[in-house]
Amino acid sequence: MEQTTKIVIVGGCGHVGIPLGLAFASREFDVTLVDLNAKSVEVINSGKLPFKENGGEELLVRHLGKNLRAVMDPAVVANADVVVFVVGTPVDEHLNPKVRSVVETIKEYEKYLSDRQLVIMRSTLYPGTLRIIGNQLDRAGLHPRLAFCPERILQGKGIEEIYKLPQIVSGLTPEAGDAAAEIFGKLTKKIIRTTPEEAELAKLMTNSWRYLNFAIANQFYMMANDSGIDFGHVYEAMTTDYPRAKDFARPGLAAGPCLFKDTMQLASFYHNNFFLGHAAMLVNEGLPDHLVKLLKEQLNGSLINKKVAILGMTFKANNDDTRESLSFKLKKLLEIEMAEVLECDPYLPGSVPLERALAEAEGIILGVPHNEYVDLQPSVPFVDCWGVWRH
Repeated sequence: MEQTTKIVIVGGCGHVGIPLGLAFASREFDVTLVDLNAKSVEVINSGKLPFKENGGEELLVRHLGKNLRAVMDPAVVANADVVVFVVGTPVDEHLNPKVRSVVETIKEYEKYLSDRQLVIMRSTLYPGTLRIIGNQLDRAGLHPRLAFCPERILQGKGIEEIYKLPQIVSGLTPEAGDAAAEIFGKLTKKIIRTTPEEAELAKLMTNSWRYLNFAIANQFYMMANDSGIDFGHVYEAMTTDYPRAKDFARPGLAAGPCLFKDTMQLASFYHNNFFLGHAAMLVNEGLPDHLVKLLKEQLNGSLINKKVAILGMTFKANNDDTRESLSFKLKKLLEIEMAEVLECDPYLPGSVPLERALAEAEGIILGVPHNEYVDLQPSVPFVDCWGVWRH
């Protein structure tokens, strides 16, 4: 494709769309980010980003108003050569995939689509969804080249990983796969071609594999604590200069918008026979209860009217994203115990400053190991499942 190709990213002002849009703009494509979030559109057009993304604002300043812009008008899709939908499959209150919500979103844009376009689905899809979308478009008399190219980027480091990681590419037709491979070939050196179902499973299995890794570490951590054994020493014994344990995860609050959700989608795909996935959910979602129990034991068995500081409210370290953060579940559990909770996070406006949290807290739980917390030496009882405050 020529570098003047017009790319429109639907849902483009979010954590997946912005890194991709900036990466395409850096390769001289003409990029329009479409989003219904007026605040995010306004922030981007002012030369800022609505969240932390390494190297993002530099690229935004360089390309904004030239070959990159953000709008709320969906009609711009009609002029696009490539339309990228950043619309993933959510799960409902019963942890089942809501495929219909993805299909309905595509249906809303049918009036702007045409056969000449390449349409790329970017976020997580439940296995079989791309073919469902293809059938829906076919019934509407539309036959664009339809592809699924799942994102696999790390939060906050999306731009650099888009350039560095291999890109999985699948298409409903060979022509769609070829077109998607060509455009992503402008961003990364290695393209991995699969069928749509293989790509859909690869994304789910990748996130589920990570979720299970965290679960076994968390299970071992709780097992050691309940036996009165220092898991930090156990972890060192297991991993120090032992190559087969080099990838063993550390314990921690396994949260965020993808890992849990995708594990549940994979369980649904396998007719709820993915027992490891369900067990991982019970372990990871149960860790906050365990942390509260550990702190309660250190404070003479009661948290009533005790001031407890949670250091770190985002779902991962050194980032400002709070989506599905287990620190908020931790807060609710502490409040059930009648504790007064001090939320502290340098990335969360309006939270309690660190100095005040350290001065007032009678107990501390490390929610997320931001760099600002790593070298602290708490003088009150604390719980640190991450293992950064061991003395």
